[in-house]
Amino acid sequence: MFSILLPTDFSENSMNAIKYALEFFKYQKTQFYFMHAYQNEFYDHEDLTSREVFEDVLNTIRTTSQANLEKLLEEVKSIAPNPRFTYHTISSYSTLVEEANLIAEARNIDLIVMGTKGKSDERHIVFGSHTFQVLKYVQCPVLAIPSNYTNTQPKHILFPTNYLIPYKRRELKLLSELAKSYRSVIDVLYISKSDKLSIRQEDNQAFIKNTLKDNQVNFYHEDSKKIAEIIKNYIKDNNIDILTMVNTQHSFLEDMLFPSTIDKVSLGLEIPLLAMQNSARS
Repeated sequence: MFSILLPTDFSENSMNAIKYALEFFKYQKTQFYFMHAYQNEFYDHEDLTSREVFEDVLNTIRTTSQANLEKLLEEVKSIAPNPRFTYHTISSYSTLVEEANLIAEARNIDLIVMGTKGKSDERHIVFGSHTFQVLKYVQCPVLAIPSNYTNTQPKHILFPTNYLIPYKRRELKLLSELAKSYRSVIDVLYISKSDKLSIRQEDNQAFIKNTLKDNQVNFYHEDSKKIAEIIKNYIKDNNIDILTMVNTQHSFLEDMLFPSTIDKVSLGLEIPLLAMQNSARS
């Protein structure tokens, strides 16, 4: 059984990510946790003008949050009356990152699914600030879905790696399970000026091969230093449906996601990103 966390700000983009998840996991026994964390919303509220109104404003926002989650649940049940699904709602006076980490740990969450952007939907940025924070700080794999993206049957998954990270079996197993659902082909792409692997890299490659042994996996090498450019072109030339990357220090994903400002992100993603956090949860 999968346990999936679906953070929501009740925007169109977050609803699109929810619909994607409901469709993607329709053949799996799945527990869905719909979560709204409203602490930032509270502090930014126009009625919060003094401490005297603190409790009143908080109660209003809490009530609204719970009502919106109930409404969302009704909509979800009408979209996906799936006997394999179990639904839960969580309304929390907390920040998105804090609550997502707490739930990931307490409910043993396998995957967080969310839109690449929320309410703001600014075109010039790849990831909205909330998604960016979750990608960076939450110890759980994240599947980020672009606005209006609807292809829930991925046939071709790209997994770029430098083979320098000792991957976590749980997260590679997640990739394996997601790919198996749709008989997706996984291309493992090594981008480097050298095709010779160190002993560490050979061991990490062997671990990937072993963990993904139930999948159709191709191993490729690209002789280049231009990582973002190679990945972009590979996605376009090979009709890639999902990009999988591991988010850790000195990884390809870190280099592309976390330059000095988010607006400088060089990878204009139009397909879902599965970011594995390489976290140590059992």
